[in-house]
Amino acid sequence: MNILVVEDERNLADAICQILKSEGIKTDVTYDGTTALTLAKSGMYDAIVLDIMLPGMSGLDVVRETRRAGISTPVLMLTARTSTSDKVDGLDAGADDYMTKPFEAPELLARLRALTRRTGEVLLEEASFGDLTLDLTTHDLRCGENSVHLSGKEFEVMRMLMSSTARVVSKQDLLTRVWGGGTEASENSVEAYVSFLRKKMNHLNSKVQITTLRMLGYRLEVIE
Repeated sequence: MNILVVEDERNLADAICQILKSEGIKTDVTYDGTTALTLAKSGMYDAIVLDIMLPGMSGLDVVRETRRAGISTPVLMLTARTSTSDKVDGLDAGADDYMTKPFEAPELLARLRALTRRTGEVLLEEASFGDLTLDLTTHDLRCGENSVHLSGKEFEVMRMLMSSTARVVSKQDLLTRVWGGGTEASENSVEAYVSFLRKKMNHLNSKVQITTLRMLGYRLEVIE
């Protein structure tokens, strides 16, 4: 399971990540709403733990824009606000559940389990597009009887492209999600890994290709 934690109180954010990691759950964390929206729109997460009061963009705006982008990732709102109207605002914005601070670790884990069971995403072990299948456990990319193993970053780039087949994925989105928001990597790094993937897809004789849309980014297409 892969969870995005969005919380501007760094000690609390780190504590949440430790709770999740202790259960073997992979986590990414960010402390502002603007970065959170970019990551959430990648569609790469099984669930998002999202605070309402954030710098840059509020949690309510993050979830609204995420839903407008067609991303259905379950969102657990986490906030100190306790009034019914605040909870209604969060749910109306597109959140799936609401938990108030302070909270106990077992409750957080139980709510996340419920959200991911509801969507069924946690059960997925493969992603596919056209004649390609990506094993999310072994990082093997298959086409028919043939397969190749992907490196860590090749896997993350391919997974992001497969998760975003309805839209173009920009180089900046790939840099933020695969290399991290504070990375010194450049768009040349993205281009290099896309090139690596193209060579492996060609080796597999796949009909799927990574198409470059000038000034926009990349998307997967099936070429007959």
